[in-house]
Amino acid sequence: MLRAGIVGLPNVGKSTLFNALVANAKAEAANFPFCTIEPNVGVVAVPDERLNVLAKISDSAQIIPARVEFVDIAGLVKGASQGEGLGNKFLSHIREVDAIVHVVRCFEDDDIIHVAGSVDPARDIEVINLELSLADLDQVERKIDRTRKLARTSKDAQVELEVLEKINAVLNEGKSARQVSLTDEEEQAIKGLGLLSRKPIIYAANVSEDDLASGNEYVEKVREIASQENAQVVIVSAQVESELIALPEEDRAEFLESLGVEEGGLKSLIRATYELLGLRTYFTTGPKETRAWTIHAGMSAPQAAGVIHTDFERGFIRAETVAYKDLVTNGSMNAAKEKGLVRSEGKEYVVQEGDVMLFRFNV
Repeated sequence: MLRAGIVGLPNVGKSTLFNALVANAKAEAANFPFCTIEPNVGVVAVPDERLNVLAKISDSAQIIPARVEFVDIAGLVKGASQGEGLGNKFLSHIREVDAIVHVVRCFEDDDIIHVAGSVDPARDIEVINLELSLADLDQVERKIDRTRKLARTSKDAQVELEVLEKINAVLNEGKSARQVSLTDEEEQAIKGLGLLSRKPIIYAANVSEDDLASGNEYVEKVREIASQENAQVVIVSAQVESELIALPEEDRAEFLESLGVEEGGLKSLIRATYELLGLRTYFTTGPKETRAWTIHAGMSAPQAAGVIHTDFERGFIRAETVAYKDLVTNGSMNAAKEKGLVRSEGKEYVVQEGDVMLFRFNV
């Protein structure tokens, strides 16, 4: 399951957004720093209208969407890498996530205290990014000391040392490890470190209701920074997300339309996360259930089968595959088969977005 950690300075709307995204979450959204002492975790379904369509075609008894786990991590402050504001504890939680959602305050409100006394997205982003880089620097320097001894006799350690020194040079300039270009071999060498500043990042520009459709000057500052890091930017409004929870499902689209947007923050964040991490969705469907499965782009059919169960990958024979659009257009699997649209794919097949698959395998 995909895990995304929500981070940011205190009072930027992190926990309010988390509560809204995860309706049954118990995070406390209070107007003072460090109200969230333990990371709050919530699992949400990935919205995907295709599931309902497939379930209707297959007359499925159950629909099982893909899931994303959001972790609300307490507000970081300047000096977090040195333990300020319980920083070391909070930073350790970030190491465990696949991607970071960095909530940046892009709204004015005199009633909500800003920890630095004013709204300045560029400064706020720099504070968080620097703390993540400093925490990595400390970790990398200690790892270099240990690896240098091993590198005298180990070729693998030599490769690791070269990568660590390359990253160390960038971190010493106050930059993030994301800005270091690495080969697949080099990436594998430092994978176990879980470097904070190398994790893919999405900036969630938290705006007022009035700015949700078009953004504002603060959002433009966030976009400028993101473009330099190849990061994603999503405009969200924790205020609007909170209001959406109280509305019946059938009224939500109309409410969003009145604000000039087509989708809520949850869909926008998940879509951006999938794009950032290079994720794809394929489906299995039948009378028992219709289910969405998340895979990495470029996965072969056996690897995709292994997401369901490792036995499926080991004993893979073939995959009966049809594109979602072809199945829907023809109305049933049998009709799609009659037109030759259901293919028998082997071990070399690379699974495509929206494939509907039935795996054949030996136990």
